[in-house]
Amino acid sequence: MAHEAISVFDMFKIGIGPSSSHTLGPWRAAERFIKMLEERNILLQVNSIRVLLYGSLAKTGVGHGTDIAVLLGLSGDDPVIFDVEQIHSKVSSISTNGRILLGGKHEVVFDPREDVEFLYTESLPFHPNALSFLITTYGGESVAETYYSVGGGFVIKEGEDHITDPVNLTFPINTARELMHWCMKTGLTIHEVVMENELAWRDEKQTREGVLRIWQVMKECTYRGSHTSGILPGGLNVKRRAADLNKRLTTGKSYSNYDEWIDVIRSGGNSFQYILDWVSCFALAVNEENASFSRVVTAPTNGAAGVIPAVLHYYIVFHPGVTDEKIVEFLLVASEIGSIFKKGATISAAMGGCQAEIGVSSAMAAAALTEALGGTQRQAMMAAEIAMEHHLGMTCDPIAGLVQVPCIERNTMGAIKAITASQLAMQSSPDFAKVSLDGVVETMWDTARDMNSKYKETAEGGLAINIPLSLSEC
Repeated sequence: MAHEAISVFDMFKIGIGPSSSHTLGPWRAAERFIKMLEERNILLQVNSIRVLLYGSLAKTGVGHGTDIAVLLGLSGDDPVIFDVEQIHSKVSSISTNGRILLGGKHEVVFDPREDVEFLYTESLPFHPNALSFLITTYGGESVAETYYSVGGGFVIKEGEDHITDPVNLTFPINTARELMHWCMKTGLTIHEVVMENELAWRDEKQTREGVLRIWQVMKECTYRGSHTSGILPGGLNVKRRAADLNKRLTTGKSYSNYDEWIDVIRSGGNSFQYILDWVSCFALAVNEENASFSRVVTAPTNGAAGVIPAVLHYYIVFHPGVTDEKIVEFLLVASEIGSIFKKGATISAAMGGCQAEIGVSSAMAAAALTEALGGTQRQAMMAAEIAMEHHLGMTCDPIAGLVQVPCIERNTMGAIKAITASQLAMQSSPDFAKVSLDGVVETMWDTARDMNSKYKETAEGGLAINIPLSLSEC
């Protein structure tokens, strides 16, 4: 069986919200299309361009900013570094002027209202998140390519093998059983196995620096979201709650930066309610930022971006002495668990419902926390299994197609479940576990395939149709 090589930087991508599959993926697809035109030396010959959005990308595309992402990708902007404050002004300029600068090099007539088509009733068989780019040249040539945004910012072009990375890993892994095999054979921890595999792409120093950059973005997002009030965009008039919760929890205490903030949080004690409040605050903060077209880290998706930062903050704040090295180890373990779910099932809500996003992120966080707290490799995988087991069947039913209700609160629940799963695994013997991690991955995939499509990020079922759109919050 071919082994798909997935790096920690595939599972954790820096990007812009609100959705990895509906925003970051289409953005990257547009970039790939422009790169193809450049490689074929026809970019400067483009006379017109159209974009077709199919399936889930059409049905919830406006709420997820899919059209916005496509415009920025076609313009040659990079979601890792693009100034989020400039998003709406740039998109507005394209719409107003009726022209777009492809790849930042070649201007063509383009009206987003006419040239980006939402095909609400059409879906392509390979994946619900499909989009096509069609161009004509001055010489009359027509070129078209179709891409699939398969979750977590991963993009596959029509007809290409999704296992395209020729990298040969020291420890090839597709399943939890294979991961355990290598751990048992070598005596290495999960994070050590992952680090050895990362050497296939870069040296250890580069990997550590890159993972800490991921952590830095998570930190900045959590801090920013915990101090930003207001109403989320999109028309639901959902009030941001993290800042108010943070203010109540830090009343009477002053600070001026992230490190001082963490010290203030620690000074408040470690009662059960206090810890729960902070875990909720951390998760809310990240996903309120995500819903506001801010910079976040897919973990493994944007819709589930708050779970891992919340659990990692819980670990750092309430277990003093955590070093950068331990943070790197935490994220390496989380990435490996996420990759197992991606290979054996899906991390796309459009394919598997919210179990594929919040469920997977909770499993990732649970395993990482367990190893960080001294648990064995088998306990870590048991924690991941427990976390996913109690997310099985969770539907994706975003009201108005926005990543707000119930998505933001689900991140808090996923974080709490991850911590609980870790505690259960740490107090248990995996020898007596009835369900394996591979068993729950397979079950999640079976559930995903059986789930009615209206519960797979289409805004056509569940809360999306039973809650009035005038509702201000869930």
